[in-house]
Amino acid sequence: MTNSVDRRALASQKRRRLTTAAARVLHRQGVERTTLADIAHEAGVPVGNVYYYFKTKDELVRAALAEHRARLDDLTGTLDRLPDPRERLKGLVTAWIAERDTAARHGSPVGTLATELGKRADGTLAAEAGAVLRRLLDWTAAQFRALRAPAPDDLALTLISACQGTTLLTHTLQAPALTTHEGERLLHWLETLGPADGNP
Repeated sequence: MTNSVDRRALASQKRRRLTTAAARVLHRQGVERTTLADIAHEAGVPVGNVYYYFKTKDELVRAALAEHRARLDDLTGTLDRLPDPRERLKGLVTAWIAERDTAARHGSPVGTLATELGKRADGTLAAEAGAVLRRLLDWTAAQFRALRAPAPDDLALTLISACQGTTLLTHTLQAPALTTHEGERLLHWLETLGPADGNP
């Protein structure tokens, strides 16, 4: 019984390593340039193990998107512990700024995948990537709603579009300072919004 439990635990750990590796490699290289061997090497497992857990590259892409969704949930879950929705939003921007060097090298983890997958005839995986960004938009809108700000969905779109657009420029121009500059502007903008009671 113990051996069976140990085997299941080891299998779960190996699958987790492969999923984490897939998220990293796909972010760096994109879907088309990534092989299952690349992911096996990143995870430090024999390539045959990849086929045991994931039969196709698309399954790995789906696992990588689940990893990005889990990381987003971890971040927003941590921010949700802050009592003030304005501080939660500022925390989101600050976390985004902290990733500026990675953004300059590889772009947005989900945004780049969504763009690449969106060019496929079958839009299933693109829709799943879009759902991760939709999750972020919904969380952001909820914070503006908690602030009693007018048009919270529009404000969320403004904030996330600014982050995603700046990440694209940061990557294209290899200029992390762009993210720092835009991040500081967004933090100032969040400060200028009316207080949580909705009064200007």
